[in-house]
Amino acid sequence: MKRLTLLVCTGLLLSGCATFQPVQTVQAPEPEPPARDLIAELYAMVEAEDAIVVEPLPDPEIEDLRAAAHEALALRDLELAARNLAQALEIRPGRPDLLQLRAEVALGQQLLDEAEQYAIASFENGPRLGPLCRRNWAAIQLAREVRGNAAEAETARAQSQRCTAEPVIRM
Repeated sequence: MKRLTLLVCTGLLLSGCATFQPVQTVQAPEPEPPARDLIAELYAMVEAEDAIVVEPLPDPEIEDLRAAAHEALALRDLELAARNLAQALEIRPGRPDLLQLRAEVALGQQLLDEAEQYAIASFENGPRLGPLCRRNWAAIQLAREVRGNAAEAETARAQSQRCTAEPVIRM
């Protein structure tokens, strides 16, 4: 019995001298924030009532491609939308509505430089007033904002404010 007690006490003393590795808790990585839906942000930015709405005449050669691109964009099938718009732009290269739609697809693809270039080309070829003008500057603003260029994004936002024409008051 003495031996057993001595053995147990010795075991306890030796176990007290042993070092244990602390249990390491593995922290789960923080989930990444959801990607910004730049296309939805753009459309939310440009809603306004306009006295002047300038739209190009319908072009039967490209209407199917433009409609298919709009549908693909709504479904966020950006590759299909880009292909349809590339075909339409081959037929009508300077058409501002197609250029702007292509800018919006590029925004969705996170091709920010390309999006800004298409939006600028659309603005240069299109009307200086109305919804298309606002969409141009909203796309430019978002591209600059996402790139981290706040000053130029603010300049684009101010420019988009100039795209809204006030209705003429008639008596």
